[in-house]
Amino acid sequence: MSSLLGKVLMAVAVTLLVAAALAALQYARFEKTPLNIPGEIRFVVRKGASVRAVIAALEDQGMTRADWRWRLLTHLNPSTARAGEYALKAGMTPADVLSLFASGDVIKYHFTVIEGWNFRELRQALAADPVLEGSLAGEDGMARLMASLGEDVTHPEGWFLPETYQFVRGDSDFDILLRAHRAMREALDQAWQERSDGLPLKGPYELLILASIVEKESGLESERADIAGVFIRRLQQRWRLETDPTVIYGLGENFDGDIRRRDLDSDTPYNTYIRYGLPPTPIAMPGVSALRAAAKPAPGSAMFFVASGTGGHVFSDTLEEHNRAVREMLKRTP
Repeated sequence: MSSLLGKVLMAVAVTLLVAAALAALQYARFEKTPLNIPGEIRFVVRKGASVRAVIAALEDQGMTRADWRWRLLTHLNPSTARAGEYALKAGMTPADVLSLFASGDVIKYHFTVIEGWNFRELRQALAADPVLEGSLAGEDGMARLMASLGEDVTHPEGWFLPETYQFVRGDSDFDILLRAHRAMREALDQAWQERSDGLPLKGPYELLILASIVEKESGLESERADIAGVFIRRLQQRWRLETDPTVIYGLGENFDGDIRRRDLDSDTPYNTYIRYGLPPTPIAMPGVSALRAAAKPAPGSAMFFVASGTGGHVFSDTLEEHNRAVREMLKRTP
């Protein structure tokens, strides 16, 4: 009897050893075998999801089988899964995937605020972004935004720095605007601190207004300080600024692309052909270059400028010189 029991126990032991060996072989193969990931896919780990729930989601998408091997792997290598959107690539092993989820190395997206955009254009671009979550629709969204910008901001125009902002899935248009506003505050404060002496500007906000006009008048960084100089001298000598971009901004969506005499005569708060001084708000988002130009305008005596027809502007001291430059520009205009 004891001999039979011994044989039975021996057989059981051999069976267990064989099973253990097979399990170890399966586990070793599992560790080295890539998941069934076709090319590159984007996988979202939900906020608060456990590692087990994430593995189950991988199984639901046909990338693996959530069996005992995953449980053993996570037991031997305890980890967490940080929420976010990840890029899973062909060839990734189970350990690679867990390591990625634990790292928080999520997919990064980019949104660019373009120099010279007005706030309406910025909102349209934010709404058109396929990844950013929308939160500004309706009066409630705008009220929340304005409250977040600070008590001194009564109009959103101009307050968002043109730059490229990185974000992740789950971020909203509101998040981008708050970051762009903080960036503009910093850039504006620095420009104001470094400004030239004697500028006829009452504070940083007027600098922002002037910079927005400079931004719209020229895309050439090399001549922005000269344009700012013309406007500064006009303000100092109590001349009207007479700049088309402010008129166009005042027309809003009624502007059809061609500025006419009647537009220059239109009575809006932004018409610098009939009103003295700066308009009441910025007319666009100025970049750092325009802020610096407005803060440090080029010295000189020019009081006029007109497009050269070749990408830049011709600057003139007198109206006679200016009219001559205008006639030359019209000759080159088809």
